[in-house]
Amino acid sequence: MDWISDIGPILPESRADLSLLQRRGLPRGLDLFAPGDRAQGFPLVLSGRVEVFLTGPSGREILLYAVERGQSCIQTTLGLLGDEPYSGTAATVSDAEVVTIPKPLFLKLMDRDPAFRGFVLRSFGQRMADLTRLLESVAFGRVEARLAGILLDLAEAGVVRATQSEIAARIGSAREVVSRKLDAFAKSGWVETDRGEVHLRDLLALRRAAGR
Repeated sequence: MDWISDIGPILPESRADLSLLQRRGLPRGLDLFAPGDRAQGFPLVLSGRVEVFLTGPSGREILLYAVERGQSCIQTTLGLLGDEPYSGTAATVSDAEVVTIPKPLFLKLMDRDPAFRGFVLRSFGQRMADLTRLLESVAFGRVEARLAGILLDLAEAGVVRATQSEIAARIGSAREVVSRKLDAFAKSGWVETDRGEVHLRDLLALRRAAGR
């Protein structure tokens, strides 16, 4: 299935307009936007992963959401429809392929094509639901539960390859807090830590801690 079909049963003229757009390959670690930038188009991720972070005055980061195939970027949608500048930072965390719908074409499609408009609004709603769950987790969830959960989510063959700062950003905590909690997990025999890696040793205990 081609990427245009992922959008849904759009009008033939909309498909014709979108078929003229070029795919772009992006390397891992490329910054896509920064606070204060203005949205110039609506990017669709065809492969790979883009993560959007918010950075506080102290330099602490929190991962707001990730964008993969079939998902949208809330901040871009707000920027295109409400003329709001970006407040977060986006970067590719893997090699990625994207196609960007220029702002004038995006607005034209929103105006004339109900199927395209529905795709954008559904994607926006799903992203808002994800953000609401994140806020609930940060506001009300225990750090131990969030940490155990993210370790389980990120593990590949029982190993999480991420720095403590990266893990902290994903659960909305400070690196120092994550370091202390990982030490406690290690003393309990749940994990072993190494430079840039966390080896999961007791999956059952981690699942219990995460409430799963």
